[in-house]
Amino acid sequence: MKRSGKIFTTAMLAVTLMMPTMGVSANEGSESANGNGNEKFRVLVDSSNQKNLNNVKDQYGVHWDFKGEGFTTEMNEKQFNALQKNKNIKVEKVPEWEIATATDKPEAKYDTMAASQSTPWGIKAIYNNSSITKTSGGAGINIAVLDTGVNTNHPDLRNNVEQCKDFTVGTTYTNNSCTDRQGHGTHVAGSALADGGNGSGVYGVAPDADLWAYKVLGDDGSGYADDIAAAIRHAGDQASALGTKVVINMSLGSAGESSLITNAVNYAYNKGVLVIAAAGNSGPYQGSIGYPGALVNAVAVAALENRVQNGTYRVADFSSRGYSRTDGDYAIQKGDVEISAPGAAVYSTWYDGGYATISGTSMASPHAAGLAAKIWAQYPSASNVDVRGELQYRAYENDILSGSGAGYGDDYASGFGFATVQ
Repeated sequence: MKRSGKIFTTAMLAVTLMMPTMGVSANEGSESANGNGNEKFRVLVDSSNQKNLNNVKDQYGVHWDFKGEGFTTEMNEKQFNALQKNKNIKVEKVPEWEIATATDKPEAKYDTMAASQSTPWGIKAIYNNSSITKTSGGAGINIAVLDTGVNTNHPDLRNNVEQCKDFTVGTTYTNNSCTDRQGHGTHVAGSALADGGNGSGVYGVAPDADLWAYKVLGDDGSGYADDIAAAIRHAGDQASALGTKVVINMSLGSAGESSLITNAVNYAYNKGVLVIAAAGNSGPYQGSIGYPGALVNAVAVAALENRVQNGTYRVADFSSRGYSRTDGDYAIQKGDVEISAPGAAVYSTWYDGGYATISGTSMASPHAAGLAAKIWAQYPSASNVDVRGELQYRAYENDILSGSGAGYGDDYASGFGFATVQ
């Protein structure tokens, strides 16, 4: 890769998307198997006949209207089957997506700040400073956390909150509502930008960044692709309307592609938003990168452990892998891991106002999102593509040599390597 000044641009390949195995479920959104066919589920309706489309809208109502892509609504199995027989109307079930953690529950929870955890191991690692006690950076950059919501009253997060919106209600978002009853979203936000709670709490990578807390998943950690897509598009529109820099973090995923999310990611990326996503937790098997990380316009982040082998941190076995056939090309192809970040046994903020330790590529992604915000704040004239290129270059300078599939150069386990603060 060629270096051009402090920030440099990397070419993005226009490629088709893969269908990997992620290890988080991607069910089709139907609950009818558990009942008599009357249970409702989410459906995407498209039609070349505007009159027919309007008739369906009038009959079923609209959850989200994606204009040219159609609209989403809810119906039961019988209604869905009836519409499938109408040759003028195309219908498909909207898949559910889930948080990308390696375990169902936190490995540990704490009511108050644990000793010596103001800067957890991942923060020390990404700052390349084992004695650091406080972080900085990210001012003027917005990190949109699309997740289970965020406890915006957490002492370590409340100073950062700029937006709090709930996209799970449909039709439009609910402003000043993003309650997290699951914990995942609050944990993710903390790793990205927690500000230390006036010196008594935990620090994230970019504590001066602003938080856009977008609730797209329910209290069980799952949610529909259309809610997520609506939030992605909204972040892109906000970036344009407000003239601001936005990093989207998606620590969620599915084994299968959703056209709604693919199109939304491309839409936001083309509006200058940088999209960071968890690689998934189906490792160490090849070809297991999940969506949206598999998309060419999203940065897929692999998870590192707090364990050093061969002189570097180790890629966690649970972290999803790309394909060995693309090793060494230093190019973003379909289903590639792009960079790595701390993701195992990560200590961060929790929804009850305390703290918790969790593992997963969900935890790696916000470390990378925070770093992106920190870089962008240092170089505010840079584009999202420039910042992405800088993440790649910093990873290239910090090769990962440990873990299944890891090796010298661009590999299918760690991607370009571990991007760090310089």
